[in-house]
Amino acid sequence: MGDFKSEIRDSEIESLSKKVSKNDYGQYLRRVTLKKVRQFTDRSISFDFPVTALVGPNGGGKTTVLGSAGLLYKEVKPRRFFAKSGDYDASMKDWAIECEVVDKDLAKLPFTRSAKYRQARWARNPLDRSVLIFGVDRTVPATERSALDRAVGNRYVAKRVVAISPETAESVESILDKDIQGYNTLEVTDDGRITMFSAAEQNGNTYSEFHFGAGEASVIRIVLAVEAAPKNSLILIEEIENGLHPVATRRMVEYLIKVALRKSCQVIFTTHSNDALDPLPESAIWAAYRGQLVQGKLDVRAMRTITGQVDAKLAIFVEDEFARDMALTVLRAYRGIEIGTIKIHPLKGAGTARTVHLGRSKDPDRKFPSIALLDGDQGESADPTNGVFLLPGDGDPELHIFDAVNSRIDDLALKLAMRLGLDTRDQTLVREVVQSRGRTNHDRHTIFEQIGQDLFFITGKRVGEAFLEVWAVDNPGEVKKLVDQFVNHLPMSDPDEEDAESQTST
Repeated sequence: MGDFKSEIRDSEIESLSKKVSKNDYGQYLRRVTLKKVRQFTDRSISFDFPVTALVGPNGGGKTTVLGSAGLLYKEVKPRRFFAKSGDYDASMKDWAIECEVVDKDLAKLPFTRSAKYRQARWARNPLDRSVLIFGVDRTVPATERSALDRAVGNRYVAKRVVAISPETAESVESILDKDIQGYNTLEVTDDGRITMFSAAEQNGNTYSEFHFGAGEASVIRIVLAVEAAPKNSLILIEEIENGLHPVATRRMVEYLIKVALRKSCQVIFTTHSNDALDPLPESAIWAAYRGQLVQGKLDVRAMRTITGQVDAKLAIFVEDEFARDMALTVLRAYRGIEIGTIKIHPLKGAGTARTVHLGRSKDPDRKFPSIALLDGDQGESADPTNGVFLLPGDGDPELHIFDAVNSRIDDLALKLAMRLGLDTRDQTLVREVVQSRGRTNHDRHTIFEQIGQDLFFITGKRVGEAFLEVWAVDNPGEVKKLVDQFVNHLPMSDPDEEDAESQTST
């Protein structure tokens, strides 16, 4: 998020999404319904993009979903994710999942398969598919892996040395931003099941994986396995960010998207990292928490608020970054609100904001209330009785704010110039730019970026904030009308304390 710019083109994202919607895969997992598994009952997740991220708090159910995605395939042993420990796991009785799958070798259309836990074992009719699983143990340092004890010693010689191919090295280098030409795989056992790596420095000196960073070795191991996997493979990764720098985490996800393009592979991973979400479209992100599954770009900060892991008195869920800035602006302009106790989160869409709020409202364990504040064009979704309110206007908030300021630009140009940090002499230029963009712009989502480019390359975010500040001061009645909708939900400060602070400052 932030200023991150993905290497993946929008056209590639769109192409992959269309391929899923058309079921244009030899093998693909389209949907998993958790009929009854751990904290989930009749909850479904659809895989609308071939690289899917699962976010949520510890214990929220991410690994449960990951395991359920693999359970219908023969290569995945049920105990890998759903081991039973005697009577301590008696609750597993009658667990059941249902999957909608694509397998062109078996049927032309998607079909359903299920698995149920009966009589102390899983009853399933598993499908053949290549499945790769990368658990959190992949980042255990070589020095702590007992299987590599046999490789310690001055006289150790590998059973076989295999050079890492230039193609694999190139992919690893794109993730780590490090030259790994000359790296080798060392087969520790005759069957090649236990391996480690070696590297060569430019001066010719070599060193083994015992002296690698755990994250570096993990990336090499993942890429080697993925590149060797057949087309249409399913790749499951736990905590993808383990051992990786934030930039490397983003690049790893980008690499997996490119694998989906090249090899029609499907990837599902769990994460606690916002960086892992940056390259993905909204449809590729699902949140798991307290028996709920919600699709949308919920970042990790929002998840902490949703699950009550932050100290707050109210959460407000909005559609996007501009709506968040607008909500914050009107709360500041409306006196008497404890703004510091309110958490505002953009959730990338009206449906997600509304669903998350209503889901929290039904949670008896929630620590503080929430409301949803949707764009003005979502009139059918408004539900004040249940805490769903609307921003002003009948369209995007950017449109409403721009038009309000532009309609009075002759009177507001000076104030806008000052809010933008420009000289008072620039007010004429500000007026001309605003009026010009008002005539030529066809997408109000981009208009603040365009105005910023024309005004000495000011960021679009700063321009949007300046417009909001000028609008709020110029329209106190509209600000009051907006906040009055949900003022009863807001944490208010003590008027006596406000008066005392005012007198002290005076």
